[in-house]
Amino acid sequence: MISKKELPHCPVATTVGLIGNKWKLLILRDLLTGAKRFGELRKGLPELSQKVLTQNLRSMEEDGVIIREVFAEVPPRVEYQLSDLGNSLRPIIGVMEVWGLNYQKVIKEETELTKEVDLV
Repeated sequence: MISKKELPHCPVATTVGLIGNKWKLLILRDLLTGAKRFGELRKGLPELSQKVLTQNLRSMEEDGVIIREVFAEVPPRVEYQLSDLGNSLRPIIGVMEVWGLNYQKVIKEETELTKEVDLV
């Protein structure tokens, strides 16, 4: 969590501090489609340990990016969803997705060209 006293002067550094690790970005990606329970998030990120998922969710909640809602049921049910602040990251993640798709396309084309040259 970034405290108000520790906020960097650079706005890009502030954003990176909030969403700058790959797990937070992938959690955000999964929450873009709606509220998720802890188990659903774990299934979507099988290489992520329970401990690291918990740490990232707590950090994102403290930063105001996600909302944790506990339902008074037996057994208790907890759901995570994007806050208004988290939803404001939607266009940023969208642009990252477009860039990633374009990058994948370029790499695939370069790989195919390399294979063609090797065949000649």
